[in-house]
Amino acid sequence: MQEIVKNFTLIHIDAPGQEEGAAAYPAGYQYPSMETISEMIPAVLQFFNVTLSVNTSAFSPQLTNPDAVEGLVLINIDTNARGWIDWAAQKLSSVTSSLTEQILCHLFSQEELSSSTDLVQSYRERISKAPNLSNMELLWKSYNSRRDLIFDRNSAFKCPVMLVVGDHAPYEDAAVECNSKMDPTTTSFLKMADAGGLPQLTQPAKLTEAFKYFIQGMGYMASSCMTRLSRSRTTSLSSSYSMDGSRSRSRTLSQGSQGGQMPPSPSQTMEVSC
Repeated sequence: MQEIVKNFTLIHIDAPGQEEGAAAYPAGYQYPSMETISEMIPAVLQFFNVTLSVNTSAFSPQLTNPDAVEGLVLINIDTNARGWIDWAAQKLSSVTSSLTEQILCHLFSQEELSSSTDLVQSYRERISKAPNLSNMELLWKSYNSRRDLIFDRNSAFKCPVMLVVGDHAPYEDAAVECNSKMDPTTTSFLKMADAGGLPQLTQPAKLTEAFKYFIQGMGYMASSCMTRLSRSRTTSLSSSYSMDGSRSRSRTLSQGSQGGQMPPSPSQTMEVSC
């Protein structure tokens, strides 16, 4: 990943109240909706004078501000709001399970939870001992109250998109459904084997390689060497480019174009909170 980040400025945006050391919100605080949080992001980009971004955020402003996003990576996306059955199950779960276990069920597959891997144990301890757990609960409730993200192939994202999901992720079916609504000429669907609910942590090398290939497809890092992904372990469906190296993207910046190469300035990483 170092090869990628040295070419770009990274801005990590925390949802309100989720940054390290955040003070607990007072009782009765009205936490913003997912839509409201999404509307905060353009102001952050404007503050840092970012005109184009490759966005990996769950609160992406791409639908409302398409000109501000040049590429989009979505991991384990679920565009559907909670139905009545999901709502009832969530209410029951909130009575019988702690907040920590509810979030773990959202992040990990049942197989991972049953095997109680080191990663699951690490997250269980991290969440249960979080000093801003009450703020986390507000975000969790806001997420579960989100509305459907309605779009189809004619009104979907206009920029290149890479959908990523683990083969046993809790929302594997939701990601597959989302892929069916996307424009196949600009969308790549990466289903990662042995990845579970958090492929960015369980298969970081493979995901990093796919991400680098995605960026190259947009015209950046053209001189970077690529190592072919293991086709026996990682598959790509409905892809606008093949993992063998041949690109068929209709929107590719040439290396010599002004937007095709980032300035050779040192990379920067910033963390901001909405």
